[in-house]
Formats: sequence, C-alpha cells, structure tokens
Amino acid sequence: MKTLKNHTLIYDNQCPMCDLYSKGFTKCGMLDEDGREAFTELSVRNKNLIDFNRAKNEIALVDHDKNEVVYGLDSLLLIIGNSLPLLEKIARIQPLYWFFQKLYSFISYNRKQIIPSQNDGTEQSCIPDFNLKYRMAYISFVVIFSAYILSEFSVKLNFDLERNFLREFTVCLGQLVWQILFLKTYLKDKIWDYLGNMMTVSLIGTLLLIPALMVDFTPVFYLIYFGIVVLIMLLEHIRRCRILKLNFLPTISWIVFRITALVVIILTTIEFKI
Repeated sequence: MKTLKNHTLIYDNQCPMCDLYSKGFTKCGMLDEDGREAFTELSVRNKNLIDFNRAKNEIALVDHDKNEVVYGLDSLLLIIGNSLPLLEKIARIQPLYWFFQKLYSFISYNRKQIIPSQNDGTEQSCIPDFNLKYRMAYISFVVIFSAYILSEFSVKLNFDLERNFLREFTVCLGQLVWQILFLKTYLKDKIWDYLGNMMTVSLIGTLLLIPALMVDFTPVFYLIYFGIVVLIMLLEHIRRCRILKLNFLPTISWIVFRITALVVIILTTIEFKI
C-alpha cells in the first residue's frame, strides 16, 4: 500500500470501531506507523490545528505539510484514495458519495450508543453531539430490522405463530413507548442515550437470531436458543445501564414489558385458535 506521508489521523481511542480501523490504516501501510493520534492525547500542534468540537463528530486528518485538516468521510477517502485511487473516485460519484456521507454520520452520531465506554464522562472524551435525526434513524432501523427477523424466527418456536411483521413491529415499538412513558421522569436528560443503548441490545439479540434461521432443528432447540439470546440481552442491558450510571429500574421495566408482551401473544394465539 502507498503510504500517505506527514498526515495524522485523530481518532476516538474510547471507541473500539475507531481504534480498529485507524490501527488498520497504520498496519497495512496506508499511514505512517505514528500516523494516528488519540483524541484524548492530542499534541499541542494538532489541537491548535483542528476544530475541536467538529473532530468529536467527524474524524480529523491533519496534513502537516499544508497545515490543513479534512474531516469525516473526506478524511477516510483521502487515506484510501492515496493507495486505491479508483476506489476513491467511485466513492465520490453521486449519489454514492451522498449515501456514504449519510452512513458515516449515522454511525458516528450513534457510536457511543452502539459501543459505550466507561470513560465517556470526562471533558476530553470524544463524545459526538446529540443529533435527533440520526438517533431517530438508528432507532427506526433497529425496530424495523428486529421486527422482520423476529417475525421469521417466531415460526420456529412451534407456538402456532405465523409470520407476522406487524405483530413483531408493534411489540418492538411498544417496548420503546413503554420505556419512554415509564422512565421519562427517572431518566431525564439521559433518555436518548438510554434509548439508543436499549436499541443496540435489541440489535444484538436480533443478530444472534439470524444464524438459527439458516438451519433446521427441533422447536425445543429454538426455544432454548431463544432463551439464551434473551439472557445475553438481559446481561447486556444491565451492563449498559451501569455504564450510564442507572439503577435496576430500567431493566425491571424492560423485563416486565417482555414478559407481558409474550403472555399477550400466546393468549391471543390460543384464543384465536379456539
């Protein structure tokens, strides 16, 4: 790979995703070995060059020859394009560039809800601004995706359930509304951070269900597998609440809704058969 000389990528070292791909750039030779710098350990020179607040939302790439900085998707394309110019040219074609730009913002503004960190509370932390549009987009994506996978998985449980996207969509959306109504007073200014993390818990559970859809086993296997997935989700929900410095109230509310929804679905199915 052709190395982009005299450039430094300012990455969020409290974000595993950012740490992984920025390290990948240096390992494969796209950047110098010292071509990345942690946001929380900024040198005076780089701190004076970058827009500190913008760099929290869009990863910054410093050009030391020109004393210029590019941000976000453009910084990544500049690194990639130095080694793979054709790939950069393709990515800059409209509407591909527009799509990748939106995708970058979608991930960047929600990255602390996708993978939270225990150290996000300090002043020097690289915490992106809250963006309602991208938070709602993330929540909507998870609700729709989870509803689809759950509707496919439900037929494996042998509860006489048919594929019903609307049913699962109502459950996923209901969980969201339930938590908002029940916890709004308690969560206060943490409401959007909590909802983003709760949606990630749902996303994790959904992704874990996908492999089971690709094979055929007995209903007992799927029931046990589903129980294991729910247990993993419960433990992850508790872990994320601790990171957000919340007590067990959100988890208790989460469990109560899950049990209530399951009972209602089973009773409705039995009643419908009768």
